[in-house]
Amino acid sequence: MNTSRRSNDEMTQLYLRHVKTVYRVCFIYMKNKQDTEDMVQNTFIRLMKDATMFQSQEHEKAWLIRTAVNLCKDYFRTHRMTPTDLTRLPETAVCDHYDLNSVLDKVLALPPKYKTVVYMYYYEGYSSVEIAKILGEKESTVRSRLHYGRKRLKLEMEADII
Repeated sequence: MNTSRRSNDEMTQLYLRHVKTVYRVCFIYMKNKQDTEDMVQNTFIRLMKDATMFQSQEHEKAWLIRTAVNLCKDYFRTHRMTPTDLTRLPETAVCDHYDLNSVLDKVLALPPKYKTVVYMYYYEGYSSVEIAKILGEKESTVRSRLHYGRKRLKLEMEADII
């Protein structure tokens, strides 16, 4: 049994500080409002049960991102599902306040190993070193995935111009 529970006020502050980031990370994997909201809820439930003492707001954010990524991956692993092709989703599957622009559409369409690092680098502002620590990957792996992710995005964007 966990003896170090967070107070309601502390949980509220953590939620308000990081819910948008957690939502965006979960949306990358789940690609629809309902499943994304479930994973966001599961992430914060996990936080409620966890006794980790955070050293800073960046530590909180990194813990929540890592937890959200793991929960989403576990969901697909246990449900033996693969991420849905974004082009097959109905327009109503996108949360009203989450405006997908054409570049983000292309990022979300990347294979999971590329889209996570590209999203974290460009949309969350993490360095490749920070991403490697959060995801538990080698720095060279993250940089390689960023390189190939960028390359794929460039090809997609050039194809749109032609």
